[in-house]
Amino acid sequence: MTSRFVRAAAAGAALAVSATAFAACSSEPETTPDDVITIFAPQDAAQEQNLDENAFTKLLEAKFDVDLQFETTTWDGTAAGEKRQISLASGDYPDAYMLIPWIDQFSSDELVKLGGQGVLMPLDDLIGEDTPNLVAAFEKEPGFKELATSPDGKIWGIPAWNDCFHCSYPSKLWMNSDWLDTLGLEQPTTPEELRAVLEAFKTQDPNGNGAADEIPLSATGGGSLLSYLMNPFIYTPEMGAEGTIPATLGVVGGEVAMQPTRDEWRDGISYAASLYADGLIDEAAFTQNGEAIMAKGNSAEGVIVGSAAMMHPWFVSDDHEDGRYTQYDAVAPLTGPNGSDATYTGGAAGAAPGATFVITNRSSEAKQKKLMQIVDFMVSYDGHVQGEFGVEGVNWVGPEAGDVALDETLEPNFKVLALPEGEGLNNSWGPIAQFFTDAEFRNSQVTATDVDTPEGYERRLFEATELYAGHESDELFPYWEAAVTGETAKELATIQTNVESFVVQAAAEFVSGVRDIESDEDWAEFQQNLTDLGAERYVQIYQEAWDASK
Repeated sequence: MTSRFVRAAAAGAALAVSATAFAACSSEPETTPDDVITIFAPQDAAQEQNLDENAFTKLLEAKFDVDLQFETTTWDGTAAGEKRQISLASGDYPDAYMLIPWIDQFSSDELVKLGGQGVLMPLDDLIGEDTPNLVAAFEKEPGFKELATSPDGKIWGIPAWNDCFHCSYPSKLWMNSDWLDTLGLEQPTTPEELRAVLEAFKTQDPNGNGAADEIPLSATGGGSLLSYLMNPFIYTPEMGAEGTIPATLGVVGGEVAMQPTRDEWRDGISYAASLYADGLIDEAAFTQNGEAIMAKGNSAEGVIVGSAAMMHPWFVSDDHEDGRYTQYDAVAPLTGPNGSDATYTGGAAGAAPGATFVITNRSSEAKQKKLMQIVDFMVSYDGHVQGEFGVEGVNWVGPEAGDVALDETLEPNFKVLALPEGEGLNNSWGPIAQFFTDAEFRNSQVTATDVDTPEGYERRLFEATELYAGHESDELFPYWEAAVTGETAKELATIQTNVESFVVQAAAEFVSGVRDIESDEDWAEFQQNLTDLGAERYVQIYQEAWDASK
């Protein structure tokens, strides 16, 4: 076992152990009066959000004759997850949890475990005549109900359904079109054409300042970068060090396969490594955070980033006189030996198995009923728009003559207003209230037609994503259909975290030259590391679960 392998396994095991923090949960916590409901929720203090004094909180309290009291955490995923686990383990937990999926939410396995312990209350019998909007949403979008139903067949919580078109294709490449025009180049369509463009960015001074300060290709974390670069060689979902999804798995010949064991994966890594070796990829692409890449995108010295791999071009702000905000356009999937696949998340990209809302056994029957009515209100159009966006006439207004919906085939429904800095920030719950954002709701929002303005940013993303739609891979593994429960789920949690985090680390090492992708010895060592981490058992568990779901 190599030292690199040991470090990866230890890190994965540490992450897996944190999931056992629920064992100390008490089944008989103290309660509060029926007209006082306690809720654990993330609070965006950076945007001056105060849930206790929030305008939407006040609206709910008046509408449902209740006093809402909050135990809050941050929008930092690691800190939020730790605080939630501590809250549960202490036994002194609230009546309900209302979370944000991309920060921290309950996994399917957590729901079954906590439900079995009696900590969470089943919601099946609470969904009916008193929750007409939720029932209607389940009927309109059957996938929403499927997502809410745990592997044991019960509904222990409500997830957030967010049918986000641009989120469904997360691994995009954004390239500076002004630089292409300056150099007389076209957008690349193949891996080798991309290499030629990046070499020109590096050597031909496209920003015209006479200095060799151009960064041809940058990224954060490397997930989007490798996914975009490798899909022409082998289907590669966007990898994440957290190991929350089985990004290393694909489907080959109808069977679940470990993509990093295949020669095509080696070819894709070899291509990426050659770009890095030639100085065409930012040395910090695998390690820098969002703040670091924004510093480069917004450099006071001028435009220095030629392209960046990410879901959308948030690394450049709109306040530069040189107009760099408008210079970056999406590049369609490259065509290589494997075709022109794009990473696709399976639709409703903002949705993931598990739940953002649960009710605990601290909640009395009266509270349970009221909590479900509150969630049902947030599923309704009126509750949704007020909960997510704020006060009508202040944060949003209805459509006016000439307004156009994001999807121009739909009737526009509302328009979010740009407010003076610091105003109206504490009027909504934001994504906490985002329980049912189907395509009709999201794409009916009024959006400016000028994509080069901040007001037209969502349309810019919509139009860019159309380049990727239709490029879903035949090798995509629909892991969301493969439910794993009980002791097998515990086993899977450890293996998945270890395998996925290790592959992320090893891929970065191969690309940066710490490991030599051209060395048969290093490649064999990598394969042995995967075996030692349980890759074969990993595939077997998902294969059995997927077979059972058919």
